[in-house]
Amino acid sequence: MSKILPSYSLKVKNLQLIRSRRDILSNICLSVKSGEALILRGANGIGKTSLLMALAGYLHIEAGLIGWEKTKQDDDEKTAYEDMHFISHQYAIKENLSLTENLKFWADMNGGSKDDVFMALEKAGLGHGADFEALMLSQGQKKRLSLARLLVSKKPIWLLDEPTSALDSEGDKWVASLIDNHLDDGGLVIAATHLDLPMKKNKRIKTIILGQDK
Repeated sequence: MSKILPSYSLKVKNLQLIRSRRDILSNICLSVKSGEALILRGANGIGKTSLLMALAGYLHIEAGLIGWEKTKQDDDEKTAYEDMHFISHQYAIKENLSLTENLKFWADMNGGSKDDVFMALEKAGLGHGADFEALMLSQGQKKRLSLARLLVSKKPIWLLDEPTSALDSEGDKWVASLIDNHLDDGGLVIAATHLDLPMKKNKRIKTIILGQDK
């Protein structure tokens, strides 16, 4: 039986972000909780990545509040930031290592199970190349390998920056199924994307369009 994921809620109030002395985002308010997905939309350069980085604790906020709250406890004392996968548009893989070695690294790093590595590669459509060096992969395959780390260590919060970039239509469906399954498990997803993900209609999905009122 899979471990029940701890539940979280997020509330953001009047958030302001400044980078290089430039106002990136201001007066951002949003809320999302476990079992829900929040989709961030907007033009390139509008601040989607910056917002994700701030939510992950990687970017200083100029003003406002980012409030993560654990609403269902589990056996450990982890914070939201420790219970979080942040998958950026960069692949974060070591090209001189095999696909298996890359995922074993992420399993070790995040307290996951090495026993899940081959399963994750199979679900990513990469099982046939488990022993290949990552440098042999196409851009789309590297993206799949990067996303496969979501499957080797269970974390309730997923922050995904353009998760379907470099993927074809089948890859888009795979990403949508990953999110669908994570929501079914009680996970929380915030994804910045310019594409409509083909997720199930019964999912609780919110969308925010950044820069809409400018």
